[in-house]
Amino acid sequence: MGEIRTPMFEHTELFVRGVGEGTDVVQKEMYTFTDKGGRSMTLRPEMTAGVARAFIEHNLGQQTLPQRFYYIGPNFRYEKPAGGRQRQFHQFGAELYGSAEPAADAEMISLAYEFLKGAGLGNATLSINSLGGPECRAKANAALLEFLKNSYDQLCPVCQERSAKNPMRALDCKEKSCQAILADAPSPIDFLGEECKKHFDDLKTILDAMKIPYTIDPKLVRGLDYYTRTVFEFIDPGSGLAVCGGGRYDGLIEEVGGSSTPAVGFAMGLERIIQMLEQEGQPPQANETDIFVGSMGPEGYIKSQALANSLRKAGIRAISDLAKRGVKAQIRYADKIGARFSVIIGDSEIQSNQASIKEMKTGAKEDVGLDSLGEYLIGKIKA
Repeated sequence: MGEIRTPMFEHTELFVRGVGEGTDVVQKEMYTFTDKGGRSMTLRPEMTAGVARAFIEHNLGQQTLPQRFYYIGPNFRYEKPAGGRQRQFHQFGAELYGSAEPAADAEMISLAYEFLKGAGLGNATLSINSLGGPECRAKANAALLEFLKNSYDQLCPVCQERSAKNPMRALDCKEKSCQAILADAPSPIDFLGEECKKHFDDLKTILDAMKIPYTIDPKLVRGLDYYTRTVFEFIDPGSGLAVCGGGRYDGLIEEVGGSSTPAVGFAMGLERIIQMLEQEGQPPQANETDIFVGSMGPEGYIKSQALANSLRKAGIRAISDLAKRGVKAQIRYADKIGARFSVIIGDSEIQSNQASIKEMKTGAKEDVGLDSLGEYLIGKIKA
């Protein structure tokens, strides 16, 4: 899996065609402007459409399939700022192009599952559903439209609009009055054809074999039009908010101008993950510093810089004093940056050819000869 980077703005048409003209993202949330050439451009509101465009432009479909990518970067949506949600936000995600197999869906779900566990959100619950293919969706939309007609006047204005353009999106409404009405609404999963049903059943079997727990949410549809068949979300049980979402989008490459290519992936908002961690008392840890190399006097200053440089070359996260602080201030600084160890090199250390390594958490000290100090620290830190 390799990193893929896309521009922070693209032609507006890409998002209209890829994300869906009737989605809230396109209708209400995009930052769109006209450039000096008179072209309509949009700050990316999500990453997948841009990845699909790059996949086509660079002929990645001609390479060995499936192709796997990951990305991380800022996105922009004009929506009301709230906890874990900003108008500029950052997403991490992964995508797989070139396999229609349910095993590909399971691979992406398992990757998201393990990532969230590693980040400290192992209690996030997985919900899955299937929207089916085009024929299944057409039947589901027709049934939903008929259902919504009977309660049209009781629906919120947004759902009234959705019922005409994309009835399935009404299932995603968060208004309590609409949720009560839609509790008995037909679900896309009720209209799966034989092939789509087998795909979903096989996915469940693979997830069971992987020992990844899940629940089926018949009302889960996601908010973007490109999804087909599998959709999934990881929900934080405390807040009820989604921390990760994704699914299959087999028609996206073709929709934005390429050859038909099945695809599946997910994305997660990093600000929301940080918010969830903080609420659970698990603030994300800063990058740990292995060792702080301090100094006293001109000769010690030079030797400390050389030592820190040699340690960094060996893959040790070493930081040296660049402000010529006093010794006590240097030790306080080492503590603030989370250094595991510290060492101070001054005139007395140079004369005795020994330096004292301090373990910051315990305060334990160990004297080591200057000639072997670098080699000793590399072995100690990497042990």
